[in-house]
Amino acid sequence: MNHSGTVDLALWQVASAYIFLLIVFIIVRIKKIPREKLIVISALRMTLQLILVGYLLVYIFKYPNPWITLVIIFFMLSFAVFNVYQRSKATLHFALKKMVGVAMFVGVGLSFCYMMLIVLRLDPWYEPRYFIPIGGMIIGKTMTGVALGVNNLVNGMKEQRHTIEGALMLGATPKQATKDIINQAFDSAMLPTINAMVGMGIVFLPGMMTGQIIAGQQPVTAVKYQIAVMLGVAGTVSITVLIFLHLAYKAFFNDHLQFLLTKRDAKKEDKPVEYN
Repeated sequence: MNHSGTVDLALWQVASAYIFLLIVFIIVRIKKIPREKLIVISALRMTLQLILVGYLLVYIFKYPNPWITLVIIFFMLSFAVFNVYQRSKATLHFALKKMVGVAMFVGVGLSFCYMMLIVLRLDPWYEPRYFIPIGGMIIGKTMTGVALGVNNLVNGMKEQRHTIEGALMLGATPKQATKDIINQAFDSAMLPTINAMVGMGIVFLPGMMTGQIIAGQQPVTAVKYQIAVMLGVAGTVSITVLIFLHLAYKAFFNDHLQFLLTKRDAKKEDKPVEYN
């Protein structure tokens, strides 16, 4: 136990935790599930990435700099956008990818500024000890929400193509024809965040709150931070997903308000749209 009252793990204690990885490895081997290689690679990547980040944060916390902090947040946000592309089950055209990026940067940027400057009132505003960990939590949850929004929007457009085209033929605008799909995509994107809020405190203790308590912080103070951050996460996810959906649905229509979904449709209109 160190001077702050927290238990400092020795290297052999950390190494002993890898027994859980061995258990997972044995189970998938017995079940003949071909995931051994993925499990090993994931564990190695996690270990190396966390070690590198740990030493990097030691330097950043010791020598705080606004530009370094902003560059790190920019890198995290850019990587999150790339992850949304990777997690999409559909092939996204550049126009839709651009909308994902715009939504992520605008939604997260606006919410982040309010969170840091108004709610937490950091001094200095770029204090990396708060800025980077809280930013990571908000960006990570937002990434998950946008990825769900992307998949549900594209799938909804595919599955309800005839319904959309029928509505257009009856005089509906693209916004009216896709209203239900957009609402469903938004609901699906928000569901993980809402479920987390419902179970928080009774079913499980969230990571940030647990970390602060282990670090010696008073539970009530940890609760205050967790509430503020979770509300920030919910707001950021909703704003970002809403921006994306209300930009993205337009990419499925041409200038004549005709529905475009497949490669064949795109070639007819001489427009490079591909969502298959």
